[in-house]
Amino acid sequence: MVKTYSSMPHAERSAEVSCPLCGGARYSPWLSGEGFRFVRCAGCSLVYQNPRPVFEDLRKRYDSAYFSYELENERGFLELIRLCMRDIDFDGLTGSFPCPRRFLDIGCATGMLVEEMKRRGWEARGVDVCRESAEFGMKERGIHIDIGTLEESRYPDGSFDAVHFSHLIEHVPDPRSFLSEVRRVLASGGIAVMATPNIEGLQARIFQGKWRSAIPDHLTLFGMATLKRMLMETGFLTEKTVTWGGLARGIAPAFIKKPLDFMAKKFGFGDVMLILARL
Repeated sequence: MVKTYSSMPHAERSAEVSCPLCGGARYSPWLSGEGFRFVRCAGCSLVYQNPRPVFEDLRKRYDSAYFSYELENERGFLELIRLCMRDIDFDGLTGSFPCPRRFLDIGCATGMLVEEMKRRGWEARGVDVCRESAEFGMKERGIHIDIGTLEESRYPDGSFDAVHFSHLIEHVPDPRSFLSEVRRVLASGGIAVMATPNIEGLQARIFQGKWRSAIPDHLTLFGMATLKRMLMETGFLTEKTVTWGGLARGIAPAFIKKPLDFMAKKFGFGDVMLILARL
């Protein structure tokens, strides 16, 4: 199992925010930890950090320690992404796209997926806020990675046919603006593939404040309903959804974990959710 990276807040500025989904100001406490607090919106049920770290301070967490984590886990991450792509039939969906097919991986880390997509004939590039990860990927893999956020990269309208971001949207300070920017850089008929922890999943319901994704680096925790609503309101049509992960490895013996994992995928209560959306 690939572990979840988590850093502790240190001398960061923070600010109260309204709900990133509906803009509401009323909420109830969901959980608190050392230096962070999650709340649940009274209007739409979205769970988000409030107060939230100022992004200029928050981005400093993605430093050499984060690079080491990404480097250590890069092959495990790539294998998980491959499984996700098979689940949604990415090759079948994009096989008819006219060449050159253009692919962007947002939060690409050390660039293994970018490298693989390039080998498969795509014009592929990545973007990541961690300078060490991006520089490693460019040097070792001969790929192009822009250093910074998606918005800072200022790609022209309609630059890509497919955009991918895995375990990224829960980190961004304004997920609605982020999705609007994804929509802008996608070509007409383009697709967005995203994976993020599922707060409606079995593990989140069982472990609550001890859930492995309830960490200070995650600013927003989505369920399927809240993410699909935000996608719809930013101009996307959700085409495919899947969840996986009934219980994490080590929590239960294999004879319990295996059927739970099967049921989580079949009935949609997995720990992680994947959505494919189209313009």
